[in-house]
Amino acid sequence: MDDIDGLQVLERALAMRSGLIVIIMTAFASVESAVEAMKKGASDYIVKPFINEDVKMTVRRLLEHKKVLMENLVLRQQLSQQFGSRSFVGISPQIAQVFDVLSKVIPTRSNILILGESGTGKGLVAEAVHVNSQRKDKPFISINCSAIPETLLESELFGYRKGAFTGATSDKKGLITMADQGTLFLDEIGDMPSGLQAKVLKVLETGEVHPLGDTKTVFVDVRLVAATNKDLEEQIKKGLFREDLYYRLNVIEVKIPPLRERKEDIKVLAQHFIEKYSKENNKRVTGMSDEALSALNSYSWPGNIRELRNVVERAVVLSGSETIGLAELPDKVKAQDSSSGMHTLKDRLDYFEEKIIRETLQANDWRKEETAVQLGVDLATLYRKIKKLGIAEG
Repeated sequence: MDDIDGLQVLERALAMRSGLIVIIMTAFASVESAVEAMKKGASDYIVKPFINEDVKMTVRRLLEHKKVLMENLVLRQQLSQQFGSRSFVGISPQIAQVFDVLSKVIPTRSNILILGESGTGKGLVAEAVHVNSQRKDKPFISINCSAIPETLLESELFGYRKGAFTGATSDKKGLITMADQGTLFLDEIGDMPSGLQAKVLKVLETGEVHPLGDTKTVFVDVRLVAATNKDLEEQIKKGLFREDLYYRLNVIEVKIPPLRERKEDIKVLAQHFIEKYSKENNKRVTGMSDEALSALNSYSWPGNIRELRNVVERAVVLSGSETIGLAELPDKVKAQDSSSGMHTLKDRLDYFEEKIIRETLQANDWRKEETAVQLGVDLATLYRKIKKLGIAEG
């Protein structure tokens, strides 16, 4: 084209069609211009000379990334319509089943018991129930039964009158009363003391609340959503949980599967958190390398979504490029391939290749030419490896 360079072509193409995938081809001597093109919206760049397999691999990766972004967008729109913008994200059959159950029970008045390991998103489910119910304009009151000492939990839930006990210098409304006409979320109810369980049961059966030190009865209308990471039926057998309260709570049971049982959701969740924390931290991180994603998929995630969120936030903050690589992941996640045997040979080779290249770059103060000589590869190959493995200076 006359009087127009590659960057101008890029800008015009993106102006005509937002979200277009554009790959820049450049000689290694002009990597700076390729980086500038990516800042302007190019999806990736390929360094010349290149082989056809490199081009195919790049195109496949970008198409897969585009597919994930579109799936995530569609899913968020569906979730926004059904469960609210703060609901958890997932595409697995297990989560689809959870969504199906929620869509049926949210419009009702029934109590809900949410079961799942710590970090699976039980609190988000409870909040989604409230914000999509007819009570959405009324209070949503949440309390963690395991986080408050037994001596204080009763006064927090039921409130008290002035002078009810030492230190009660004024009246205090209880959380149950504050949730009137709305939703009360009792998190980790399996840790609630047995004596208090009987009082909560009475509220569910009669709607009556008796503040400490008060002879008057307060009537409330609350929807109760409870959650626990414990096996309540086993707790009943041990005499630690009331069977009658269990059946009052367990009108509708929602089980949230652990992340290790729904690996399909890891990529979507990771991308969701990348976008969230990139925006919050003014970063330009847009994705994750195949090697990094493979490490996430191989990790067992004992802390579930909460742990994944923490790992991705850390990686976004540490990343010096648009792609999160293995280097930005915690050692316990990277080490999974050697301890669990879940990675393929290719994944292991990529891990050690990234380690060798990074260490050589650091030894040469990140001078690419000297590093390429020491590694016995040409400069174009080194740039391809750096980009593929998501290696960022730092």
